[in-house]
Amino acid sequence: MARRSLGRRFGWLWAAYAVSAYGSGLALGAFPLIAVLVLRAGPAKVSALSAVGPAMGALIALPLGPWVEYRRRRPVMISMDLARFAALMTIPVAYAFGRLSFAQLLVVSAVVAAAKIAFNAAAGAYVKALVQPRDLLVANARFESTTWSSIAVGPPLGGAAIGVFGPVVSVVADALSYLLSALGITAIRGREERPRRTESSRMRAGDLLDGWRYILAHPGLRALYANTVLVNGLIMATEPLLAVLLLGQLGFPPWQYGLAFAVPCVGGLVGSRLARRVVTRYGQARVLRTAGMLRAVWLIGLAFIRPGMLGLVTVIAVEFAIIVNMSLFSPVLATYRLEHTPKDRIARTLSAWSISSGLSIALFTALGGLLADATSPRTALTAAGVLILASPLLLRRPDSFGRVSGPELPTEGRQPQVASVSGETG
Repeated sequence: MARRSLGRRFGWLWAAYAVSAYGSGLALGAFPLIAVLVLRAGPAKVSALSAVGPAMGALIALPLGPWVEYRRRRPVMISMDLARFAALMTIPVAYAFGRLSFAQLLVVSAVVAAAKIAFNAAAGAYVKALVQPRDLLVANARFESTTWSSIAVGPPLGGAAIGVFGPVVSVVADALSYLLSALGITAIRGREERPRRTESSRMRAGDLLDGWRYILAHPGLRALYANTVLVNGLIMATEPLLAVLLLGQLGFPPWQYGLAFAVPCVGGLVGSRLARRVVTRYGQARVLRTAGMLRAVWLIGLAFIRPGMLGLVTVIAVEFAIIVNMSLFSPVLATYRLEHTPKDRIARTLSAWSISSGLSIALFTALGGLLADATSPRTALTAAGVLILASPLLLRRPDSFGRVSGPELPTEGRQPQVASVSGETG
C-alpha cells in the first residue's frame, strides 16, 4: 500500500520535527549523565535535576498557552527552537571554560522545558489546521514513529560520541538540531492567518486556567488526562533512578546504558505503525483502554535488574513491552485530543496538559529521589512499579470515550469510532 501523502507543507514540518527528534535522541539522558560523570552528583541531585528543571519550566510556560493561542503558529515554533538552541549552547561553553555547574544545568533544563511546552502547543494547533481531519491519526503516527526511531538510533551513537569526544558533545548535537528545525519550519510556505479572537476566546482574568477547565469538563479528556499525568510522572521518574542504579551501582558503561534504552525503541516503530489499522478494527475507545492498561503493567520489572548481561536483557525486555504499548496509545490519544478540542482552545488545552505532565514528572521524580536517598534506587523503582498499577482504573468508566461534551466543539472535530488519524510526547 502506498504511503498517504499529507502535502509538501506537512513534509517540511515532519522533516523539521525529525531533525530535532534525532538531536534529542543523541542527547537522551545527557543531563543526568553529565551530573553523574562530571559533577559527581548522587541520587538526590540527579533526581532534583530531572524534577526541578521541568517544574520550573512548567511554571514559566503557564502564561504561554493563552499567548500562543492568539499568535501565528510558525513564528512561535521557530522562536521556541531558537530559544532551546541558545540555552543548550551555554553548556558546552561553560564546560570548555571549566565553569559548568549544577545550577546552570537546572536553569537550562527549565528553559528547554518551557520552550518545549510552547512549541508543542503551537505545533498541535498547526497540525490540526494543516491536515484533513481524516488524516490526523496518520500524521500523529508518523511523529510517533519518528520519535521512537530517533531514540533507537540516538542513544548508542550519543554514548559512543561521549566516550570519544567527551560528555557534552551530545548536548551540542541537540542544540544544533533545534537550529536546523527552525530553518526547516521557516521553509514552510503559505500564508498563515492570525487566529481571530471570538467571544469564547477573548482574554480574561481566568484565561490561564481555561485549558484545565475545558479538559475537566469533558469526560473523555478528563479520564485520559488523569491517566496520562499519573503514568508519565511515574515512568519518567524512573530515568534518573536507573541512571544511578545502572551507571553508579551496577557499573554499566555508558554505551550499555544507551543500548538498554535504544533497542526497545524498535517497539515504538511497531506500535505507531499498527495504530491506524488497530483503531480501524477495534475502535478508538477500546485501543485507548487496552493499550493504556498494558503500558502500565510492566514497570515493576525494573526493580529486578541485576548486574551483567542478565540485567541488560531485563531492562531491554521491560522497556520494549512498555514502549510498544506507549507508541500505540500516544498517537491515538493525540488524535482524540485534537478531535475533541475546538480550534480556539487547542493551544491552551495542550499547554495545560503539558504543564500538568511536567509538574507530575517533577513531583514523582523528586519523591523517587528522596526515597532512593533514604533507602535505595531499587526500592524507589519498586514503589513506582506498584503505584502505576492503579492507573488503568482511571480509564474504566464506560462513558469516558462516548458522547462528546464541552463547549463549541466544531463539527470537523467529530470523528466516528474509526479514528481519523494523527503525535506529544506526552
